[in-house]
Order: sequence, then C-alpha cells, then structure tokens
Amino acid sequence: MYQTIKYEVKNNIGYVTVNRPEALNALNKTVLEELFDVFGRIEESDEVRAVILTGEGRSFVAGADIAQMSTLNVAEGRAFGAYGQKVMNYMEKIEKPIIAAVNGFALGGGCELAMACDFRIASTKAKFGQPEVGLGITPGFGGTQRLSKLVGKGMAKYMILTAETINAEEALRIGLVEKVVEPEELIPICESIAEKIASKAPIAVGMAKTCINKGYHLDLFSGSALEAEAFGGCFGTEDQKEGMRAFLEKRPASFKNR
Repeated sequence: MYQTIKYEVKNNIGYVTVNRPEALNALNKTVLEELFDVFGRIEESDEVRAVILTGEGRSFVAGADIAQMSTLNVAEGRAFGAYGQKVMNYMEKIEKPIIAAVNGFALGGGCELAMACDFRIASTKAKFGQPEVGLGITPGFGGTQRLSKLVGKGMAKYMILTAETINAEEALRIGLVEKVVEPEELIPICESIAEKIASKAPIAVGMAKTCINKGYHLDLFSGSALEAEAFGGCFGTEDQKEGMRAFLEKRPASFKNR
C-alpha cells in the first residue's frame, strides 16, 4: 500500500518503519504524506494501542531530502516546512502513544520526527543533530520549538547554531532521549514498553497523553483544571469499572477501550 514506509500491527502494537534505506530514509513529500496517512489510520484503529516508529537499515531518518529541497523557492520552501510541521503536530496530537526507536542517524527532519514522538529510545549507534544552518536554512519541522522544550533553551541554541552532531549518550545526558540500549536490544525493549502501555486502559492512556501535552503550555491552574476534567471523564468508562474491580479482586484487568 505504501511506497516509502512499512506498516503492520501485532499484539495491539503498530509498527511504522520509514523505508528508504538507499537515501538513509530521508523525508521527501511522499514519506511525509504516507506518515500522515498511516498515523490517521492508527488514530482510528481500535486494535492499535501503542506505536513503535523506526527506520530501515542503518538510519532512523537522516533528515529531509536535500535533493528535493535544493530547488525550492520561498513559497515552496514555506509550504514544504508547513506540511512537515502538520505531520509532526498530528503525531503529537493523536492519543496513541508513539515510541521512537532511534536505530541510527536522526538528523534534521529525523531529529524533529523523533521529537514529535512521545519518547525516544536510542541505540548506542544513534546520532542526533539539527545541521540545517550549515545548509543555509533553519530547522523547519518544529525543531526550534520542540528541542528547546526537551533540552532547554541554551542547549537547543548550542545544537542548532553550531549544527553539531551528538551521540546517544550525550543525547541521554541532556534529556533528548529517555534510554540508550545496545542495537540488538532496541526493538525488544521498545516492544516491552509498548506492551506495558497496551495493557493499560486505552482511554485513560490517551487522556493522560493529551493532558501532559496541553498542560505543558498552560499555567498550573489551567492545566490542573484540564486534568480534573479528564480524571472525572474516566469514571464514565467501562474500563474504569473493570480496572478498579480487577484491582479489588486481585486479578489482571481486561480493558475493552470503552
């Protein structure tokens, strides 16, 4: 169905793999369109409860496609950046948690793609960076905004203005990734995390993700009000009844996403 990505679902986990290894999985318009489409399908799916996003071969995503970008004029460049932002913003907005399994290069648009996920697990071989100023452009898919929120304003300026590439351990130190693992452990560990998420109440998981994302941009009072609405709303679900009943009966819960 897709030209540039692979998609499959197993055990309530959606696996999305950017599949342009000959171009180190660089993001062109087709990749972005297919990512937007597949995450739309994921959002509508009752089967998928968590997602693992990775890249085929030795790269996660090495950046946006420079060959395609090199001929753009101002209006075309603005449109390309806006579409990339649309995809990243949509990924962040959907209620299904997305785990970035960063297996190699995550540069430019690839780093921005990883940052649009809910958290990032990196292989020891992963490399991160925003090299755009060395190409005469700025980050365009949300990098100037998300990076500072993850690692702080000073470190974001350092990475973007120097265009320096960092390794996985440095990414962990500054808070860009949540965990660093050996390459052969990357997918199994991401699967273990996804399975934990998938075993929880899907409505509650989605509400919690939304509260964290929206509340990050609000003052404490407004964010707490948002949380109170989500908390109360959970008591209208079958999953809340099942979860608390299972706890009291000392048995595993069986959530139905209702």
